[in-house]
This record gives sequence, structure tokens and C-alpha cells, in this order.
Amino acid sequence: MNTISFSNEELEIFYKKIGDNVKKYRKEKNFTQMQLALGIGHNSVGHVAKAELYKYGKHFNLEQLYKISKILDVNLSKLIDD
Repeated sequence: MNTISFSNEELEIFYKKIGDNVKKYRKEKNFTQMQLALGIGHNSVGHVAKAELYKYGKHFNLEQLYKISKILDVNLSKLIDD
């Protein structure tokens, strides 16, 4: 099996794209960051706000993306690859 290397820049672009998609669909569905945060089990908007911007290396994990897709009624693939 060949080992594939991923640059930090490549991963940063990937996480930023996901954050942009979450923000886009959250706004389309008229959800606030606080509503989304509560829906995925956070008590403040901090994680959602930082993950949407990929600030301080914060990003959404797979469980959070699954919950977000259900809350916003959006196919999970649209959050990752839109």
C-alpha cells in the first residue's frame, strides 16, 4: 500500500470548504449559529463560529456534520463536497 501525504494547506482548504458550506446552508435555512450549536450539543456559538471559518484549527467532526445535515435537512454530501 502506498502512503499518500497531505499538506496542511490542502487540509485547511478542505476544512474551510466544509465550513463555508455549513454557513451557506445554515443561512439558507435561517438558523443562527446558536441554534446550530445547541442542536449539535454545544452550549455556545464558539465552536460553530470558529469551525465555519476554520479559525484556530477548529473544524466539524463527522458526527457533528451528520447532526448538522439532519438539523438543516441537507444531504451530508452537500456539506462536504458542494
